[in-house]
Amino acid sequence: MSTIPLTKFGAELLKQELHKLKTKDRPEVINAIAEARAQGDLSENAEYDAAKERQAFIEGRIAELESKLSAAQIIDPTELDAEGRVVFASTVNLEDLENGQKVTYQIVGEDEADLKLNKVSVTSPIARALIGKYAGDVVGVQAPAGVREYEILDVQYI
Repeated sequence: MSTIPLTKFGAELLKQELHKLKTKDRPEVINAIAEARAQGDLSENAEYDAAKERQAFIEGRIAELESKLSAAQIIDPTELDAEGRVVFASTVNLEDLENGQKVTYQIVGEDEADLKLNKVSVTSPIARALIGKYAGDVVGVQAPAGVREYEILDVQYI
């Protein structure tokens, strides 16, 4: 299995989710299954079926998180020394050359990506275009409406 890049913050979020699943959600679903069993005939018991489905989802998610965390390569952006180059976990300030709009993105792992928080996946078109570039470089990003050009204003490791 190959390593999965995660920022320190992203790894912490996955650990918190895993802890919640194991300490809160798993015991709740076990109790729900026990209550549904107590109601008698399981062949026509919708609560039992729903609880079993929920249990399967929780157990699957626990296995997925444990697998990802065991294969994780945790990167702390504050400890990076990429000499101004855009790398995984760096924060990049960009200017859209078409309309002058400025935007800031942090390049993160797939599980951490959240456009509302300006966190883009390392596998996204914009991140792939930025990786390896420096402040002052102009990059073209293939967007649905065509190629968009951005100038890299600043690269930070925060």
